[in-house]
Amino acid sequence: MLASLVNELSSTDSDSDYCKYWVEWFTCSEGNEYFCDVDEDYILDRFNLTNLPFEVPHYQKALELITDRLPDKPMSDKLREQVELSAKHLYGLIHARYIITARGLVKMLDKYKRGDFGRCPRVYCYQNSLLPVGVTDVPNQKAVKLYCSRCEDVYNPKSRKHNMIDGAYFGTSFPHMLFQVYPSLKPAPSEQRYVPRIFGFKIHSIAELHRWQDEQREEQKKRLGIEMKK
Repeated sequence: MLASLVNELSSTDSDSDYCKYWVEWFTCSEGNEYFCDVDEDYILDRFNLTNLPFEVPHYQKALELITDRLPDKPMSDKLREQVELSAKHLYGLIHARYIITARGLVKMLDKYKRGDFGRCPRVYCYQNSLLPVGVTDVPNQKAVKLYCSRCEDVYNPKSRKHNMIDGAYFGTSFPHMLFQVYPSLKPAPSEQRYVPRIFGFKIHSIAELHRWQDEQREEQKKRLGIEMKK
């Protein structure tokens, strides 16, 4: 998944993009619209990065790249590609932790209010804004999904590039944490449901009618059988 994401973005990458403000470049890159910018102070706090050094190859170089502190030393193309890949993965994992902090929730709330994550495709949700969510917190397992707080269901993103984003970069708790902190923003659940009909009759009503007719027919056969024996 990560390698595919790098290939998708390679057409827009250039050496000049990595000179300054890596986070700004990353969040503004096509396909990364779901991400918010993580505060540098948060990234530099080692407590917030607990266990990440064991999960990300070339961790130190990736961290230096994210914080624009990577020394200007010669690096092979292969190593540079690996560091860039690790930097994106590291940022995603940090992002999942950041967006459930008070500051992170505020930034994601702004994106939610603007509809940056899209609208629910369900007719009876009336264009309710969506939120990104992971179906697992384990990286490299499932792509990000979009959660609707009205129908309380999840959907696949429309964009192919968004479908390539790791769901672990948003985690399973984020949208629910947001509505815990801002309960007034959670819409009332949708009570409207589509009812399938044939010639104006509800399909389940027709089925019930048929079952009742069958039962009556069987009972009539039994009664007739008893009367004929007598």
